[in-house]
Amino acid sequence: QVQLVESGGGLVQPGGSLRLSCLFSGGTFSDYAMAWYRQAPGKDRELAAFIPSVGDHVKYPDSVKGRFTISRDNAKNTLYLQMNSLKPDDTAVYYCHSRYGASITWGQGTQVTVSS
Repeated sequence: QVQLVESGGGLVQPGGSLRLSCLFSGGTFSDYAMAWYRQAPGKDRELAAFIPSVGDHVKYPDSVKGRFTISRDNAKNTLYLQMNSLKPDDTAVYYCHSRYGASITWGQGTQVTVSS
């Protein structure tokens, strides 16, 4: 059974950077499409970044494009999200997500707070 464990969240000032990590276990990581979602208080969960299992057709919503970079290290079974130029609006719980066919798994989430 796939398990996802996020780390790297925390408190950062506006304009700062954070790198989130998601450790994958319980399957063949390279087979899975991966994504980061986020959910701010009182709002719906939304996609923050997507990376396919093969190829480099990554996707970002306009709100993070040019500031966030998703990447994966298949040798380490780890997904990353590099977040730069952070804004208070980026404050949310960030969730790691994996998909292989109809099999979907969510991590437990990591809190990111952007505040001075």
